[in-house]
Amino acid sequence: MPSVWKNVASRLRRFGGRAVPQLPGQRVPGPRPATPRPSPPKGRHLVYAPQLDGRADPGEIVWTWVAYEDEPTEGKDRPVLVVGRRGRTLLGLMLSSQHERDGQWNWFALGPGGWDREQRPSWVRLDRVLEVPESGIRREGAVLDRSRFDAIAGQLRGRHGWA
Repeated sequence: MPSVWKNVASRLRRFGGRAVPQLPGQRVPGPRPATPRPSPPKGRHLVYAPQLDGRADPGEIVWTWVAYEDEPTEGKDRPVLVVGRRGRTLLGLMLSSQHERDGQWNWFALGPGGWDREQRPSWVRLDRVLEVPESGIRREGAVLDRSRFDAIAGQLRGRHGWA
């Protein structure tokens, strides 16, 4: 993005309070109020409890802003599978629709679902657990079926010792 547009976007965010449109693949500078944080992998408890009550629950895929690992002040809006909850903090795993994830050790093939308008296959990342404040959820995307959730839970139990 040319520097003049970065300046305009920065001023809009700072003074206008409006969201700046994001182009696909565009890195968006942070910080954002609801930045997911990496969570320690041990001692987590998995639960499948989707409820159609307007709150994000384990077993649902939601959209939230996720910081890049290599540049934590930047990130993008993406789908996240909620796998647990601690008060108003959700534990989640980010999704990707990039085909190069297929066969990578730390990515689990999820397949297509209602969280993606184009019904592209997705992969869920197993080695980066995010703590997402409930207030950081932009929208709910879909409920993941129990069999796929259980397959992911089995991977997390085997790799990270989750209960």
